[in-house]
Formats: sequence, structure tokens, C-alpha cells
Amino acid sequence: MEIPESRVPILLVHGIRASATMWRYQEKKLRAAGHRVLAIDLPGHGQRMTEPFTVPAALTAIDDGVAALGGSVLLVGLSLGGYYAVAYAAEHPDRVAGLIAAGCSAVPRGALLEGYRLLARMIHRLPDRGLWLHEGLARLLLPAAGARDVLAGGAALDVMDSGLQATSTLTPLASLAAYPGPIWLVNGALDHFRLNERRFLSACRNGTVVVVPGATHLSSLAQPERFTAILLGVAGQVSLAN
Repeated sequence: MEIPESRVPILLVHGIRASATMWRYQEKKLRAAGHRVLAIDLPGHGQRMTEPFTVPAALTAIDDGVAALGGSVLLVGLSLGGYYAVAYAAEHPDRVAGLIAAGCSAVPRGALLEGYRLLARMIHRLPDRGLWLHEGLARLLLPAAGARDVLAGGAALDVMDSGLQATSTLTPLASLAAYPGPIWLVNGALDHFRLNERRFLSACRNGTVVVVPGATHLSSLAQPERFTAILLGVAGQVSLAN
């Protein structure tokens, strides 16, 4: 199928401990709709699991993905990927036609982040470094297909503390304010990372909040049909605007 040039390419950035495989459902549907799509692995994850996770390395991984898609994309990030998508858009607004920041409407520092880091360190001390718990929770909390997709790329068990520490240095509110293009803050209705949703929306120059009914933090996996419908709707708007 020949892809119309007017259809915006879409770059997908995964959450912590996951990989590009978590986007399999979205990749299939977006390609069927005529979009060029690329899901990348961040350092320390998936096929790059042996690489150290740092802020510059994560932003370089996104930049490489943007270049592979032609230099201008609809940038979609969830959770960890959302924070780095926001940071990238602020630094390279000319390369981001539109931004979807999903599951990342909480300031990544303070009690929330430190509690998360403490829990991650405790889990990492388990004999299997938390693999059984990671896989068990995925199968318990996600639909079967979503669990298969998120587990297919392996579990990045060693990246939690370094990834969270690096993310604590980001300034997402300032980055949202710096990016002039359209922003969609997409959050599951039951997502605890909606904590600062109003502050995040207020920081955007051109922002919209979209809530995925019945979805938890990993909304793209918990409610894949609804999440993908949102992506397609946004991609249509970005395509028409550019």
C-alpha cells in the first residue's frame, strides 16, 4: 500500500522496564490506517538492555527515531517515554508536529518518585531481581494480548533506579511550556500519574486532556482499542494541520 505523504509519521516511545514490543497493537492499526510508524527501544531496555540509561542517551534514541521517519513526527510517549518525549519536543520543536504525552502528568520528583525508587530497590534485591513479580503483575493487570506484548521484549530489571534518578532531573512543566505545538495529555481514568494533570495542562500553550475510560497507568495496553482510536484521531488532526 502506498502511504499518502500527508499522513504524519508516528514515533512511539515505551515505558520503564518495557520495550518497543508494548506497541505491537498500535503499530498494526496505525500502519493499516496508512501511517509510517516506528517504535523504538530506549537505552537499558529491549534490544538495548546492556546500555546505560541516561538523559542524553534517551533523547538521542528519540532523535534517531525521528530521523528514521523523515525528520518530523507525531511523537507519542507513555510513562517514562512520555517524560522524554516532552523533553525532546521542547528541545526540537521543529521535529515534532504534535505531541502525545500519556501517563506522565505527575511531576517526577518528591515523595512519589522517591517512594517508587525505594520500592524498585527492594524488588531488585529479590533472588530473581523481581522477574516473577514483573511477569505476574503484567498477566494479572493486563488483558492477555497486552501482557504478551509488554513481556515479549524482556524485562529491563536493572534500569529502574538509574532510570528514575535520571528522570528526576527533567522539568516537564517547563518543557511543556517551551513546546509551541499541539499537545495531548492522555491518561487512564484510574492512573495515579494524573496527580498534577491540571498543572500540566496549564503549562501547555496548546494542550488538551484526554481521559481513557476504565484504563489504568498503562492505558495503551489496558484499553488498546480506545487508546489507538485516540492516536488515530490525533494523527488526523496533525495531518490536516501540517
